Amino acid sequence: MKNLQELPKLKDSISYLYVEHAIIEQNDAAIIAIQKNGRTPIPIAAMTCLLLGPGTSVTHAAIRAICENGCMAIWCGEHAERFYAAGVGETRSAKNLLVQAKACMDTERHLQVAKRMYQIRFPNLKTDGLTLQQLRGMEGIRVRKAYELAAKTNGIRWKNRSYKTEEWDQADPVNRALSEANALLYGLCHAAIISLGYSPGLGFIHTGKQLSFVYDVADLYKAETTIPAAFEAIRKMHQGDDQKKQVRLACRAYFANARILSRIAQDLAWIFQESQAAAEPENGSAIGSLWDSEQDAISGGKNYGDEPL
Repeated sequence: MKNLQELPKLKDSISYLYVEHAIIEQNDAAIIAIQKNGRTPIPIAAMTCLLLGPGTSVTHAAIRAICENGCMAIWCGEHAERFYAAGVGETRSAKNLLVQAKACMDTERHLQVAKRMYQIRFPNLKTDGLTLQQLRGMEGIRVRKAYELAAKTNGIRWKNRSYKTEEWDQADPVNRALSEANALLYGLCHAAIISLGYSPGLGFIHTGKQLSFVYDVADLYKAETTIPAAFEAIRKMHQGDDQKKQVRLACRAYFANARILSRIAQDLAWIFQESQAAAEPENGSAIGSLWDSEQDAISGGKNYGDEPL
């Protein structure tokens, strides 16, 4: 395990730690990771997100310590490439979730967010005068060209993106590799979205699914990560190789080079037009607020029985 001072960060003030093949136990008020090469104390009070990879066992006491220190535990695949489940830490601000929900339910703001998502794909393009239908068409052309470029670069014959879940084995190797790579990216985006306090279900381009927002965010990065990674994995494969393993290895390199986790935090802050400080989950006060139709929110933890009616 690396020196804790050198651990990667979700962004400057939101740190995460990934642990695999370890036993996590309570150590006084903190926790400790026990691995073959020794015992490593984890400063859980300073952590925002603890990613638990394959081969990890966690005691009940350790989970309690994690939650009491306000850290979120996420059970994920190898190197955070798949998302399986998440725990909940102490009460935190719901600011990001409320910003997302308000934007999602307001037609005008919903459209603005969707256009900003397309603007990330086309950074030199003014999206104000374009309709959503035009942007969808441009995105389709961009993705098609990304497939063609990856195929040409790797010398692989390419027809089109086509597969059916119920006929998975009938799909060609490249289409299966693309689906496998995208699944890895979805897990990574899902973990980041949860860690940042957003909802995976409140989408702006995709809708109607529990992971609609995950698909929205993942689509921002596919052309530079999963598409070239899938084609590269197929090119490097030899007879008898495990295709899923090759795809994982290729995606791991592309995700790291693209700095996906830190970019998600920055991009979502820009998409919702929130300041960096507002985009960070923060420790909420011990007492929450109460919704009010005239003042938006008023102080909680107070008996209003003595207030004039």
